[in-house]
Amino acid sequence: MHNPLIEKFFQKLLYIIEILLAALTIVVLVGNLGMEAYRVIVDPSYFPSSDLFLQNILSIVVGLEFVRMLIDMTPGNLMEVVTVAIARNIILTHDDSITIIVSVIALAGMFAIRRFLLQGKDLHKEVSKFFSEPSNDENPQ
Repeated sequence: MHNPLIEKFFQKLLYIIEILLAALTIVVLVGNLGMEAYRVIVDPSYFPSSDLFLQNILSIVVGLEFVRMLIDMTPGNLMEVVTVAIARNIILTHDDSITIIVSVIALAGMFAIRRFLLQGKDLHKEVSKFFSEPSNDENPQ
Protein backbone atom coordinates (compact mmCIF):
# COMPACT_ATOMS: atom_id res chain seq x y z
CA MET A 1 0.00 0.00 0.00
CA HIS A 2 2.43 2.62 -1.22
CA ASN A 3 1.15 5.82 -2.66
CA PRO A 4 3.58 6.92 -5.40
CA LEU A 5 2.38 10.51 -5.15
CA ILE A 6 3.23 10.72 -1.45
CA GLU A 7 6.59 9.02 -2.01
CA LYS A 8 7.44 11.49 -4.77
CA PHE A 9 6.41 14.41 -2.53
CA PHE A 10 8.71 13.21 0.27
CA GLN A 11 11.57 12.64 -2.15
CA LYS A 12 11.26 16.22 -3.42
CA LEU A 13 10.92 17.55 0.12
CA LEU A 14 14.05 15.70 1.24
CA TYR A 15 15.94 16.96 -1.81
CA ILE A 16 14.96 20.57 -1.02
CA ILE A 17 16.00 20.15 2.62
CA GLU A 18 19.35 18.69 1.53
CA ILE A 19 19.96 21.65 -0.80
CA LEU A 20 19.04 24.11 1.96
CA LEU A 21 21.41 22.35 4.38
CA ALA A 22 24.14 22.43 1.76
CA ALA A 23 23.61 26.16 1.19
CA LEU A 24 23.62 26.87 4.92
CA THR A 25 26.80 24.81 5.34
CA ILE A 26 28.49 26.74 2.53
CA VAL A 27 27.58 30.05 4.17
CA VAL A 28 29.02 28.89 7.50
CA LEU A 29 32.18 27.52 5.85
CA VAL A 30 32.79 30.72 3.88
CA GLY A 31 32.29 32.68 7.11
CA ASN A 32 34.82 30.46 8.89
CA LEU A 33 37.27 30.88 6.03
CA GLY A 34 36.84 34.66 6.26
CA MET A 35 37.45 34.56 10.03
CA GLU A 36 40.61 32.51 9.50
CA ALA A 37 41.88 35.02 6.92
CA TYR A 38 41.07 37.89 9.29
CA ARG A 39 42.91 36.21 12.18
CA VAL A 40 46.00 35.60 10.05
CA ILE A 41 46.09 39.24 8.91
CA VAL A 42 45.22 40.95 12.20
CA ASP A 43 46.89 38.76 14.83
CA PRO A 44 50.60 38.23 14.12
CA SER A 45 50.86 35.57 16.81
CA TYR A 46 48.07 33.48 15.27
CA PHE A 47 49.86 32.21 12.17
CA PRO A 48 52.78 30.53 13.97
CA SER A 49 50.26 28.25 15.65
CA SER A 50 49.99 26.25 12.46
CA ASP A 51 48.25 23.32 14.15
CA LEU A 52 45.17 25.39 14.94
CA PHE A 53 45.23 27.05 11.51
CA LEU A 54 45.61 23.70 9.74
CA GLN A 55 42.86 22.16 11.87
CA ASN A 56 40.43 24.94 10.97
CA ILE A 57 41.27 24.95 7.26
CA LEU A 58 41.05 21.16 6.95
CA SER A 59 37.72 21.20 8.79
CA ILE A 60 36.49 23.64 6.15
CA VAL A 61 37.75 21.31 3.40
CA VAL A 62 35.93 18.33 4.95
CA GLY A 63 32.81 20.49 5.21
CA LEU A 64 33.01 21.45 1.54
CA GLU A 65 33.38 17.80 0.56
CA PHE A 66 30.34 17.04 2.71
CA VAL A 67 28.35 19.72 0.89
CA ARG A 68 29.36 18.22 -2.44
CA MET A 69 28.16 14.84 -1.19
CA LEU A 70 24.83 16.34 -0.08
CA ILE A 71 24.27 17.92 -3.47
CA ASP A 72 25.25 14.88 -5.54
CA MET A 73 25.02 11.63 -3.59
CA THR A 74 27.14 9.14 -5.46
CA PRO A 75 29.37 6.38 -4.11
CA GLY A 76 32.41 8.28 -5.38
CA ASN A 77 31.47 11.45 -3.49
CA LEU A 78 30.86 9.45 -0.33
CA MET A 79 34.27 7.83 -0.71
CA GLU A 80 35.90 11.24 -1.15
CA VAL A 81 34.31 12.63 2.03
CA VAL A 82 35.48 9.68 4.09
CA THR A 83 38.94 9.76 2.47
CA VAL A 84 39.38 13.47 3.20
CA ALA A 85 38.19 12.98 6.79
CA ILE A 86 40.67 10.13 7.36
CA ALA A 87 43.49 12.14 5.76
CA ARG A 88 42.63 15.09 8.01
CA ASN A 89 42.83 12.79 11.03
CA ILE A 90 46.24 11.50 9.93
CA ILE A 91 47.60 15.01 9.43
CA LEU A 92 46.25 16.57 12.60
CA THR A 93 46.45 13.90 15.25
CA HIS A 94 49.67 13.31 17.05
CA ASP A 95 48.55 10.15 18.76
CA ASP A 96 50.45 6.95 19.26
CA SER A 97 51.88 5.10 16.29
CA ILE A 98 49.17 2.41 16.40
CA THR A 99 46.46 5.00 15.70
CA ILE A 100 48.46 6.45 12.83
CA ILE A 101 49.06 2.99 11.34
CA VAL A 102 45.36 2.11 11.59
CA SER A 103 44.45 5.42 9.93
CA VAL A 104 46.91 4.82 7.09
CA ILE A 105 45.53 1.29 6.61
CA ALA A 106 41.99 2.71 6.55
CA LEU A 107 43.05 5.28 3.96
CA ALA A 108 44.69 2.57 1.84
CA GLY A 109 41.50 0.55 2.18
CA MET A 110 39.45 3.49 0.92
CA PHE A 111 41.67 3.79 -2.14
CA ALA A 112 41.43 0.03 -2.74
CA ILE A 113 37.64 0.12 -2.47
CA ARG A 114 37.49 3.01 -4.89
CA ARG A 115 39.85 1.30 -7.31
CA PHE A 116 38.45 -2.24 -7.26
CA LEU A 117 34.82 -2.07 -6.11
CA LEU A 118 33.40 1.06 -7.70
CA GLN A 119 32.65 0.66 -11.37
CA GLY A 120 34.98 2.54 -13.66
CA LYS A 121 32.22 3.94 -15.86
CA ASP A 122 30.50 5.49 -12.83
CA LEU A 123 33.73 7.16 -11.68
CA HIS A 124 34.46 8.39 -15.20
CA LYS A 125 30.94 9.80 -15.51
CA GLU A 126 31.25 11.45 -12.09
CA VAL A 127 34.59 13.10 -12.85
CA SER A 128 33.76 14.04 -16.43
CA LYS A 129 30.57 15.90 -15.55
CA PHE A 130 32.63 18.49 -13.67
CA PHE A 131 35.24 18.98 -16.39
CA SER A 132 33.31 18.69 -19.64
CA GLU A 133 30.41 20.35 -21.31
CA PRO A 134 27.14 18.45 -21.60
CA SER A 135 26.92 16.17 -24.61
CA ASN A 136 23.98 15.99 -26.95
CA ASP A 137 22.77 12.84 -25.17
CA GLU A 138 22.44 14.65 -21.84
CA ASN A 139 20.90 17.80 -23.27
CA PRO A 140 18.13 16.85 -25.71
CA GLN A 141 16.84 19.54 -28.03
